[in-house]
Parts: sequence; structure tokens; C-alpha cells
Amino acid sequence: MRAIGICRFSYPALGGFKRMHDTVEEREAYLYAPERMELRFRHFETLTLPSIAAQKDKRFTFIVLTGERMPKPWWDRLNDICAPVEQIRIVTAEPMKHRTAMQLAIQHELATGDEEESLQFRLDDDDAVGTNFIRGIRRTARLAGKLRAGWQNMVIEYSRGYSVKLTPDGILAHEIQGQFLACGLAVLFRPGDPKTVMNYGHHKLHHSMPTLIEPETHMYLRALHDDNDSHARTSTKGLVPLTDDQRAFFKERFNVDEAAVQAAFSAPALTRGKA
Repeated sequence: MRAIGICRFSYPALGGFKRMHDTVEEREAYLYAPERMELRFRHFETLTLPSIAAQKDKRFTFIVLTGERMPKPWWDRLNDICAPVEQIRIVTAEPMKHRTAMQLAIQHELATGDEEESLQFRLDDDDAVGTNFIRGIRRTARLAGKLRAGWQNMVIEYSRGYSVKLTPDGILAHEIQGQFLACGLAVLFRPGDPKTVMNYGHHKLHHSMPTLIEPETHMYLRALHDDNDSHARTSTKGLVPLTDDQRAFFKERFNVDEAAVQAAFSAPALTRGKA
């Protein structure tokens, strides 16, 4: 059973953003603006990447989709930080609808291996999953074998996690119980299925297929900051500094280190990767 994740990293999609642009060039100028890219990298480097690198089950592929014309300083930085993680595949695509580009990337990855069941998930470039996420979804799919024998697909969702805001002083957090968020969720596909996780809106998956929800395990960190498209991703209501126990828990569960967050977000803007 394969496990494949996908992450969109400043990919200049046609649509897919609430901030609209008239041309691809305008979209790229917005995406690759130095201040924005530094913010995206700092989240990716302290949240997403550490959690993927520390997965306890190493049998997975994590696709990072980006644009063909990403400026060289950012391209080099992305390759440098991803290189130590052998599960990561950086994929470039010309501008198209983001779902189409992500579907094609997953389908290409599926074609490189044996035809078998696949667990597919998406993760934003400013979120994290628990280091036992791959192990957990694979184990759940295996244990549910008889239950899902007649099903074409199945959703596995971990609904508990944290909203977080990264600051120079550290991490602010608030425990949440989400409902079909993109993070902490995976979909099982049969061999040869032409559809992928990107053919479905994550918030409506339970309308299309049976779903198993694990409500107890904290399995994701969902970042809040000013570059998020939706208000729900910018509101800081309920966020408080980590306790000592939470600080240790974040490191153990997500491989997210508050000291690394403080260092990254205290650094002068644009000290690395200037465009």
C-alpha cells in the first residue's frame, strides 16, 4: 500500500487563490515577492518540513509542487532544504488550474510504481502533521480491511490538533477539533482509480465516501498568519503561549522546535534567498 502526499508551494495556478490576478505574470509577481516568500519559507522550514522528515514510517512520497519560473534564489533554497529528505519529490508545472496540476503530479507518481492501493493526502506549506501520521493511516487502512472490502474509497481523518501562530517570541497555540480540514486527513484509493485526493473538496469528502474519524490523537498543526486567504486562517482568537509540557509535546509529536521557530522569526527579513 503506497502513501503519497502533495504540497503546493507558491505554484502560480490559474485560480485557486482568493486574491485574483489578471495575468500569470501578475500572479507570479505576487507569489514570488520577497517578503511573501520569506514568510512561506519560514513556515515551511519550521512546521511542514520537520514533520515530514521525522515520519516514523518512511514508506511514502511527498510531492512539493511549484512553478517552472520560480526565481533561482528561491528555487535553490527549496532544493537545498528538501534534499536531505529522500521522500520528497519537487515537481514543477506550467500554470494551470491548481487541482489539475496536483492531480497530474499524483497520477505521474502512481505510474512509477506497482499498481496497488494508495493512501493520498494533501498538506499546506504552512501546516504540520504528527510524526506518526503515515504509520497511523496505513495501520488504520490495514485494520479496516474487512470493513471496507466493498468500498471503492475510504477517508481516514484525525480531527484533533492545534491552531498555531509563529512569532519571534515562540509559538502561540489553541487546541481545536476540526471538521474535514485538509491537514490530518487521507483518502484510500483502489488500484487504477483515475481520480485522486485532489478530485474532491476536503470539506465534502464525507458526502462521497465512507469515513473513519479518530477524534483523540493530536495529529496536525494549522498555522495562522496574514498571508492566508481566509479569515478563519488569520484570526488569533484563543491563542496562548505554549506551556513547558506543550513545548515538549510539540517536539515529540510533530518534530516542531519552538527554539527553531524563535530563531527563524527573529531573523532580519530577507537575510536568505533575496530575489
